[in-house]
Amino acid sequence: MAPREKLLEMGAEHLTDVELLAIFLRTGVTGLNVMALAQQLLTKFGSLYHILSASRQEFDEIKGVGNAKLAQLHAIAELAKRVLTTQIACENVMENPHATRSYLQSLLGNQEREVFMALFLDNQHRVLQAQQMFAGSISSVEVHPREIVREALKFNAAALILAHNHPSGKSEPSKADREVTSRVNEACQLLNIRLLDHLVIGRGEYVSFAERGWL
Repeated sequence: MAPREKLLEMGAEHLTDVELLAIFLRTGVTGLNVMALAQQLLTKFGSLYHILSASRQEFDEIKGVGNAKLAQLHAIAELAKRVLTTQIACENVMENPHATRSYLQSLLGNQEREVFMALFLDNQHRVLQAQQMFAGSISSVEVHPREIVREALKFNAAALILAHNHPSGKSEPSKADREVTSRVNEACQLLNIRLLDHLVIGRGEYVSFAERGWL
């Protein structure tokens, strides 16, 4: 059964990654039908996430994949990001942690330098503001807890979630990550603001301080 017909008969959730990707690619290239092309892309990049965040230079290595297909895939990634942005703006982020992680992954997972951001939340844990706070080098970023607390007060936030990326792709927190989280948490407690989580984002992976029991 062709992917499109399978989707209509059984629902999108029953499609494999190859079948789902083939629907978006629509056509193959010289010497490869669309299913074979989708499989080749997944084999090369390892996951749908890595395909959608791949650069133009990486796609140039694949024979026959031109700007049109790259534009299609980047448009899909942007569409998904906007859907997630709308979703977390309307929901309690603690009740849908998967959407929150996916949103932060879409923002931070492909950054070439470390970026530190905060989600400022109201007392029902809905997002008041998602804001980049600091940007650094490929291996570190300088974080100032006072600036985070100042922004939290400006938005009248009751709670916040921190997030930053590791451009290396590995999400395991460093000693410095744990120390700065502790400092931010201490500053928040003085003003009765709850630090709910700190997510370290890698490429297709993450570590949650809350899930580790560190908050």
